[in-house]
Amino acid sequence: MNSYISFPALGLELNVDNVAFTVFGKDIYWYGIIIALGFTIAFFVGMYLAKKYAMKAETILDIVIYATPVAIICARAYYVAFRWDYYSKHLDEIVKIWNGGIAIYGAVIGAVIVAWIYCRVKKENFLLFADIGGIGLSIGQCVGRWGNFFNQEAFGGNTSLPWGMTGNKIKSTLYSMKADGIAIDPKLPVHPTFLYESIWNLLFIILALKFFHKRKFDGQMFLFYLVYYGMGRFWIEGLRTDSLYIGTFRVSQLVAIGCVVIGIAVMFYMLRNKERKL
Repeated sequence: MNSYISFPALGLELNVDNVAFTVFGKDIYWYGIIIALGFTIAFFVGMYLAKKYAMKAETILDIVIYATPVAIICARAYYVAFRWDYYSKHLDEIVKIWNGGIAIYGAVIGAVIVAWIYCRVKKENFLLFADIGGIGLSIGQCVGRWGNFFNQEAFGGNTSLPWGMTGNKIKSTLYSMKADGIAIDPKLPVHPTFLYESIWNLLFIILALKFFHKRKFDGQMFLFYLVYYGMGRFWIEGLRTDSLYIGTFRVSQLVAIGCVVIGIAVMFYMLRNKERKL
């Protein structure tokens, strides 16, 4: 059966396959292509900002080289850890990242740790890099979320909004959820929450690039990213049907609250400390 995605209220239906093409018998997935595209755009924007704000270009390059594999591993490990009931019975699927299943918070944790260690060893300005990296992360998320579109994942519950979407894989997932006792109608459209997050990150990118030069201290833009993204993710996560849980709590919502609280607290502390030095 052909894979399709439709937006019933808009009268739009697309034939969408998660495999872009095949090379020497190996399937190349749209998910991986889009993730790579987001990474590439983020890298070149980061290089531009580094040059503009007097950070060595090789610093950005080195951190990207070291942090990327760690971020990918941590993103997958974070996701697998909170879905261990499933993956403990399907160990061979743990490495199949092309099928989806990575967590941005895991990637951020891994990347930040590597960047901090690198900057400490090389005596580079970690906070300036964090500001640039926050924009890079948002670009990666903005573009990368469209990989979820091709995989028909990261969607929300039923909606009557005109941009509600459905698809053969979405319906299959919803029928499985309904069989598990979840109150959802597989025949009705769902929230395209991947799109909501992509747009939310796009707005951050626009604001960050416009006001980057007005930062009062290094690290402020990254703190703003934590607060801004945390607020948006808390709302979007509440709509999703595939959340990771600790008991009855959605993990991403708990982390989002933590990001908002920590971001605001540290920002106020840094601003107050700066005022005292004036």
